[in-house]
Amino acid sequence: MNQFSNIDLGIFVGYICIMIGLGIWLSRQGKQESSEDYFLASKSLPWWAVGGSLIASNISAEQFIGMAGSGYVVGMAIACYELMAALTLIIVAKYFLPVFMKKGIYTMPQFLEARYDKRVRTGLAVFWVLLFVFVNITSVLYLGGLAIQNIMGIPLIWGVVGVAIYAATFSIFGGLKAVVWTDVVQVIVLIIGGLVGSIMVLEAVGGGFFSGLATLFEKAPEKFDLILDRSNPEYINLPGISVLIGGLWIANLYYWGTNQYIVQRALAAKTLRDAQKGTAFAAFMKLLLPLIVVVPGIAAFVLGADIEKADEAYPWVLNNYVTPGFKGLTFAALIAAIGSSLSSMVNSASTIFTLDIYKTFFSKLEKDEKGNLTKGAENHLVKIGKIASALAIVIGVVVAPLLGNLDQAFQFIQEYTGFISPGVVAVFLFGFFRKRTSANAALWTIILSIPLSVAIKFSMPDFPWMDRMGLVFLLISLVIIGISLFENKSDDAKAISLEKGLFKTDMTFNIISILIMGILATIYALLW
Repeated sequence: MNQFSNIDLGIFVGYICIMIGLGIWLSRQGKQESSEDYFLASKSLPWWAVGGSLIASNISAEQFIGMAGSGYVVGMAIACYELMAALTLIIVAKYFLPVFMKKGIYTMPQFLEARYDKRVRTGLAVFWVLLFVFVNITSVLYLGGLAIQNIMGIPLIWGVVGVAIYAATFSIFGGLKAVVWTDVVQVIVLIIGGLVGSIMVLEAVGGGFFSGLATLFEKAPEKFDLILDRSNPEYINLPGISVLIGGLWIANLYYWGTNQYIVQRALAAKTLRDAQKGTAFAAFMKLLLPLIVVVPGIAAFVLGADIEKADEAYPWVLNNYVTPGFKGLTFAALIAAIGSSLSSMVNSASTIFTLDIYKTFFSKLEKDEKGNLTKGAENHLVKIGKIASALAIVIGVVVAPLLGNLDQAFQFIQEYTGFISPGVVAVFLFGFFRKRTSANAALWTIILSIPLSVAIKFSMPDFPWMDRMGLVFLLISLVIIGISLFENKSDDAKAISLEKGLFKTDMTFNIISILIMGILATIYALLW
C-alpha cells in the first residue's frame, strides 16, 4: 500500500481544513430564523450555484468508487447512468420544475399532499427518510471509509467517522445555504482533481490522454460497448437497449425529478429561469463525468490491477499512477464528492423529517392571527432540523461498516432503490399530467410497488432488474388508471391546472438542450 507523501498529505489536510473553516463561517453568516432560511437557503440561489450544487450533490463515492468499480467489470456501458441523466435533467427542468415552483413547495411529500392527500405524503415521507438514512447516507459513508482505508491505510471505521465529522460541519449548523456554497467550491475541486487522476492513468497506459484512450480501446474493445448484448455476463445489470428506452428512464426520472436532495437545489433558486438554467448547466457537466469516474476503472482492468473486489479499482489507480502532489489533489476531489453528497443527503433527510413528519404529527406550533408560524415556532423547526441531521449522521456511522460484503456498491444501490422508484415516478407523472388521477389510486400505487418488484425478482431471478423496473411501472400504471377511472368520473378535485405557457423556456436553455442532445446522439452512434 503506497502512502501519501508529505506534499500530498499537506494538500489534502489543507483542503479539509479550508472546507471545514468555510463551512463553519457560512454557518455563522446570515439569519436562520425560518424554515425557508434553513431548508431552502432563503430561495436565493443563482443558476450557477444551482448547477454546481446539483453535480456536487450527485457525484459521490458511489461514482468515484462505485462506478469505477463497475467500469472495471463492465466498462463504458455503466456510463449510461451519466449520459442519460443529462437528457433526463433537461426533461425535469422543462416539465417538472415549473409545476413544483408554481406550487411553492419545500419538499416532495408536500407536493404529494397538495396533489393527493396526507396519506400519500406521509407514506412516502417515512420511506424517503428511511432510504436516505439506511441506504444513501450509509453507503456513501461506507464507500468513503473504504477509499480512505485503501489509500491512506486508516481503519474503515475511523475513515467513516472522519467523513461524517467533515460533512457535519456544514450540513448540521448551516442548513442548505452552507451546503450549497461549499458545494460550489467542492465541485471545482471535484472536476479538476478527477480529471487529473484520469489524465495521469491514461498517460501511464498510452503516453498521453488521447493515446491512452486509444490504447484502452485497442486492448479492451469490449469495455467500450455502450449497449451490451445478451452474451455479456453483465447483461443482467445493463440489459441492452433498455438503457435507452426501458427501465433506466424510471431510475433517472425518480432520481432527478422526485429526489428531495436533488430537487431541493432547484427549489431554492431565485427564479424558475435560474432553476432551469442551473439544471441545464448540470446536464452539460454530466457529459464529462464518464471520463472522470469510468475511465479509471477501465484503465485498472487493462493495467491488470491487483485488487480483491471491483470497488478497489479507483483507490488502486490513485495509489499507483497519480504522482505525488497530484495524489493529494485527486484524493481531495474524492473527499469533496463524498462530503458534498453526504451533506446534501443529511440536509434533505432532515428537511423531510422536520417538515413532513415532525411538523405534521409531533408538534403543535404557534401561529399568528394570519395563520403563519410565529418566529418562535420557526426557530423551533430549525432546531429540530439540526437535531435530525445529527441523528442521521450518527445512525449512518453505526450502520455503514455493515456494508462490507458489497462488491459493486453502485449496482446494489440502484437495484434496491428500484423497488420503490416505479411507484414514485407513476404517482408524480400521473399527478402532473392526468387530471382524473385520484388519491386512492396514488396510495395503492405506492403500496404495490415494492411487493410487485419483490415478486418479480424472486419468481424471475434471471430477469434484469432494470427491465423489472420498467415492467412494474407499466403494471402499476394500469392500476393507477383503473382505480382513477372507477373513482373519478371527471377531473380530480386536486388536479393540477397546466396553463398555457407554463412549459415555455428561454433561448439559452433551448440552445443548451439541443447541444446536449446532439452530443449524446454522436456518442451513442460512435460507441453503439
